Amino acid sequence: MKKKVMIVDDEPDVLISLKTVFERQDYEVVTASNGVECLDEIEKGFKGVILMDLMMPVMDGWATINEIVKKGYNKYVCIFIITGKGTKDYQSMGMLGSFIFDYLTKPLDVNQLISSVEKSSRCFYQTHSSKL
Repeated sequence: MKKKVMIVDDEPDVLISLKTVFERQDYEVVTASNGVECLDEIEKGFKGVILMDLMMPVMDGWATINEIVKKGYNKYVCIFIITGKGTKDYQSMGMLGSFIFDYLTKPLDVNQLISSVEKSSRCFYQTHSSKL
């Protein structure tokens, strides 16, 4: 089974760069420019790792994460926050570990991001392989 990652960010440069990075790591990559598009992809059947920006138009990252949890989609995804905010957002602290796997600030350390996503992917796919 091919590993999947969805990149949710309103900056086209970030979408293109991260898509290239993860395709080189043999991931199937889906992109979304806001939370509404992210939810649409999940409703179409996306299961895997989500790299979620917080500050986006239409539907921001927090509203999207809240919808994912409310609808029970968090059973099928592993969420990483990727944000330009320089400090950890205290709103995430209660979710870190339960709904959010990691919180990374931009500019991203690509090697750290890949390593963290790989680690979560192994855990996610072992835990969810019967549901996927």
